[in-house]
Amino acid sequence: MEDDSKRTRGRPKSWGDKGQQNTIKSLDRALEVLVALGDMGGGTLSEIAVALDQSPATVYRVLSTFQGRGFADFDEQSQVWNIGAAAFLTGSQFLRRTSLAERARPIMRDLMEATGETANLGIERDGKVLFLGQVETNATIRAFFPPGTASAMHSSGIGKALLSRMDDTRQRQVLAAGKLEQFTPHTLTDPEAMIADLHDTRARGYAIDAEERNLGMRCIAAPVYNVYGEAVAGISVSGPTTRITEDRITILAQSVMDAADRLTRAIGGNGRPAG
Repeated sequence: MEDDSKRTRGRPKSWGDKGQQNTIKSLDRALEVLVALGDMGGGTLSEIAVALDQSPATVYRVLSTFQGRGFADFDEQSQVWNIGAAAFLTGSQFLRRTSLAERARPIMRDLMEATGETANLGIERDGKVLFLGQVETNATIRAFFPPGTASAMHSSGIGKALLSRMDDTRQRQVLAAGKLEQFTPHTLTDPEAMIADLHDTRARGYAIDAEERNLGMRCIAAPVYNVYGEAVAGISVSGPTTRITEDRITILAQSVMDAADRLTRAIGGNGRPAG
């Protein structure tokens, strides 16, 4: 009789981990529909089919299946499909895998109250910044990055804070993985200029997004470390340049670094490395 401990595996015994033999093509296509629906923010059957270059009949069957499980909703009046509540509930399990988001919440709230600006939490996923949480300021003009939003690392305060703690090889791999898209006239699109900026970021302990993603907005971010001293997340404040003026950057940066240190300690991290 087989030992039960040998059956508690993530894949069948002797299962190859090569390419497409381990994927279900129909499921993969169905998930493409779900991802596209989320990216589009909803759409009619025709719009979704055109976006994916799939037949309306195929897309309809997929959407109907998702609707049955609550992963998609259909508005009869507007004839528009949207992401359903089940997709959110399933996705939110990602945040529950770690205490990071939970531990960060009160620290972000304190940071927002101390600075008067929106506080954000993000991690690196597939070469982008994935925002896990946000505590918004009550000010009328404010930044907004809802949980689940992904942003380019080279134009993000949190992205640059995380990049700055990577070794040179890893930095160049991440930067070379995609084009350094120019979002504003201030976006750094030259790899060498970006590397130089990251060296400065590492030296001072915090990153600055100076209107590099959105004109009129600044962001100041610092990394959060795990028990091994690895940067696993970033915490930041973001707001309009009319409030985050150049003469306030140093003061705000200290608050951000203090918050990052608090979160590092809260998750059992190893503190802020020197250099």
